[in-house]
Amino acid sequence: MKKILFIATGGTIASSENGHGLSPSFDAEGLLALIPEIKDMCDISGKLIMNIDSTNMNPDLMIKIAETIYENYHDYDGFVVTHGTDTMGYTSAALSYMLQNIKKTVVVTGSQIAIEALYTDAKKNISDAIRFAIEGMPGIFVAFDGKIINGTRAKKMRTRSMNAFESINAANVAEIKLGKITFHKDVLDTLKVDAGKPFKLQTAMCTDVMVVKLFPGINPDIFDFIKDHYKGVIIESFGIGGIPSQGNNILAKVAELIASGVVVVITTQCLEEGIDLGIYEVGQELAKNAVVCAGDMNIEALVTKLMWALGNLKSVDDIKYYLETPVFGDIGA
Repeated sequence: MKKILFIATGGTIASSENGHGLSPSFDAEGLLALIPEIKDMCDISGKLIMNIDSTNMNPDLMIKIAETIYENYHDYDGFVVTHGTDTMGYTSAALSYMLQNIKKTVVVTGSQIAIEALYTDAKKNISDAIRFAIEGMPGIFVAFDGKIINGTRAKKMRTRSMNAFESINAANVAEIKLGKITFHKDVLDTLKVDAGKPFKLQTAMCTDVMVVKLFPGINPDIFDFIKDHYKGVIIESFGIGGIPSQGNNILAKVAELIASGVVVVITTQCLEEGIDLGIYEVGQELAKNAVVCAGDMNIEALVTKLMWALGNLKSVDDIKYYLETPVFGDIGA
């Protein structure tokens, strides 16, 4: 029987009503006690490492989750992390970068409705997560509403619906229905872990990053502030990679940022299909600068990958290469 470590961090899934709204209250063993049938699936142990609303999640706490997995790595066959949904996409992506070349399964899950509430989705999501963890597929995944999503592609799309999460720019890894797992085999090739490289924990994260969403009429002066206070900036451009070059000339500010050593990453405000700087003149002008092209990465993966790169790599060239290179299927090859 497989041994699974069940790591609880709080979130809606562990919440109850305290008279002032929902707040996390259940520990790991309390959650497992409400789903007794899990004991027939595997040998499972629970561990509470924090009990927070996931709006309070931050890189230091993400590191704590990664460290817990690393410290218990040799004692368990797989890991399930319960987490609030609001920042789950960020944490699942961050774990994909911090747990380098992991050879075991980590599944992050949560729920839209608290576990003790009527019609909760928590019990099914936990059961699905454990069922997938038993499979032994290496990597970080999100289990939600019968879907298994690559941890670097998961995004919360809906605030209330049970199908809150979608896989952005990549098919689901698998679906689980009535306890049966159906894999999408064409996705599996993008998720292979290099068996020849050792598993290691690498958790340095630099939080000196900013995300800027462009809008018509944005004041370029914001980039002067960024130049003096941040090491990296992600610019959410228009469409396929458009940056204003007339009037409010953002293109000139991008050149200044790069000249000062700031890592400039260009992504799109559109959720699907990513950027291509080669199509329009404005994009080609932008590409003449040493910008990082985010391809079709989602913002959750992009933010945490940039933090990791700034924390672990020295040169701008190395950071650019890492960000533009696929890591566990986070960007289209």
